[in-house]
Amino acid sequence: MTIISSPIQDIEVGNLAASSLGKILDDHKENGIIVIVDQNTHDLCLEYLITTFPQLKKAEIILLPVGEENKVMEVCMQVWNAFSEYGFGRKDLVLNLGGGVVTDMGGFLASVYKRGMNFIHIPTSLLGMVDASIGGKNGIDLQQYKNQLGTINPPNRVFVDLAFLGTLPEGEFYNGFAEMLKYALIKDNELFEEIKSFSEEKDFQRIEIIEKCIQIKVDIVDGDLHEDGERKLLNFGHTVGHAIEGYFLESAAPVSHGHAVALGMCAEAYLSMNMGILAKDDYKIIEKVLTRVYPFIKLADADTKAIIELMHNDKKNEAGKIYCVLLQGIGLSSYHNELSENQIGEALLHISMLSDIYN
Repeated sequence: MTIISSPIQDIEVGNLAASSLGKILDDHKENGIIVIVDQNTHDLCLEYLITTFPQLKKAEIILLPVGEENKVMEVCMQVWNAFSEYGFGRKDLVLNLGGGVVTDMGGFLASVYKRGMNFIHIPTSLLGMVDASIGGKNGIDLQQYKNQLGTINPPNRVFVDLAFLGTLPEGEFYNGFAEMLKYALIKDNELFEEIKSFSEEKDFQRIEIIEKCIQIKVDIVDGDLHEDGERKLLNFGHTVGHAIEGYFLESAAPVSHGHAVALGMCAEAYLSMNMGILAKDDYKIIEKVLTRVYPFIKLADADTKAIIELMHNDKKNEAGKIYCVLLQGIGLSSYHNELSENQIGEALLHISMLSDIYN
């Protein structure tokens, strides 16, 4: 069992049976315990959790609908009404068992109800393990805008057990891989060299790589919990990526978070090159890695205009201006870079053209 400790939150990585979760559950035996799941983790992960910790046999199970499109206030209201009907209080404990949607939403539900309940994240996806469950951001979407409502409130603890990765379909690993590449591109050239050729499930499940990604995020968040400075680096790929994800969310072909972030990273790396910040050779390396793994999307003019419009509502904007993270090199980045609509449009046109070249 590896413990990644910080002043903000502690993360235990290893077999759940060897973790401190059993003691925590024993300490809450006089209080209510709620396990929040979606249909996938209910069917594939909940039995393992309850078998490992019999204390959970009497826990209340809250079932969320699957998918980003259900990370909305209407669902939250239903859950809070259930909390009230069950008589849950601030001293009760919420366990969020799932991927990024479950931990985002579960943390928000617990943070807001009665001004804050105890909660723990048990991420079951690679994306959840390396990113969504780390750092204390909890939230839900508003219309097509990602994570517009939320809190910054770290969980009491995070438990990362790689056994849950065995429940994932192959494509789901690429959701998390985008975030791993993000960490490497903004902070760690050596990590980029190590992971850029990953292609098999066993690659994505290397515990030392997962721990390294967690540590990068923890180190950044420890110094800037509320995103006033360096934490903004973690938004690399997300300014463009969130807008792409939001735009296609209710379409016939929605784009997953990791896929959208990969497209966003390519666009923002291209912007970095065009603005003379990133060397062309470095950009080409990044483009080659991203196009090898992720399919690129053909965007019509109407798509591009709508995506840019969504970017105007990005929560990281200031004074009506769009800012994003740019790369100065592989493993070196800067935040608070202002972008014009023309620059963004050119970057979106470029990644659209890549769909003709690589797909």
